[in-house]
Amino acid sequence: MTIEKEYSTKLTADGVTIDRRDVDMLEAIDQHGSMHKAAEALGRSYARLQNRVVEIEDAVGPITERQRGGSDGGGTELTRTARELLNQYDRHDAELDGVARVTESVFTGTVADRTGELATVATEVGPILARTPEAATTVQITVRSDAVVLTDPAETPRTDQTSLRNRFTGEISRLDTGEAVSRVTITLADDVTLQALVTNASSDRLGIARGEPITASFKATAARAISID
Repeated sequence: MTIEKEYSTKLTADGVTIDRRDVDMLEAIDQHGSMHKAAEALGRSYARLQNRVVEIEDAVGPITERQRGGSDGGGTELTRTARELLNQYDRHDAELDGVARVTESVFTGTVADRTGELATVATEVGPILARTPEAATTVQITVRSDAVVLTDPAETPRTDQTSLRNRFTGEISRLDTGEAVSRVTITLADDVTLQALVTNASSDRLGIARGEPITASFKATAARAISID
């Protein structure tokens, strides 16, 4: 699946544009566990909602999965692809709405292994795969808060199923909420924190709150090291 970012917080996938209405639709399906109930909650017709789901699925693959049987008669759940879309949208929305509030988290460590431009750096929170200068041995790594993706620890995909090679689970120690974007501070080790920017909608969906566990992930290309030898 190839997704490109546009200026007005939209995602494009194989010619299909995914916007705020689509995100609202997916969140309603996730909340109500039913496409019929989601359509009612959004004030849309079921036929139009179903058609929109089909249009998106033609571009990115299945985004809903029908659950049959059981005491409640079954329902509809979001697939991993749908949750990836929600994460992508939230990250881009945070970039556009919170550019002035972007911060950088800093980690210091020693290069343990190297493959081309990427190196595994042993840090106080564990190994970090980062872009590292050639021949550097002791480095300082910076990670922008708008490059960090937050997920529920129980729903985080395996590292071999995502391009987010760096992953850490910690405790939310601070939450700064703005009009549309929140800054989340996660404590990973004693006095070592990582910050992330998320939309308030994403914060609500994840149940972000102080003292709760959260998984923070970021790409190797988002972790940039400078030599401090």
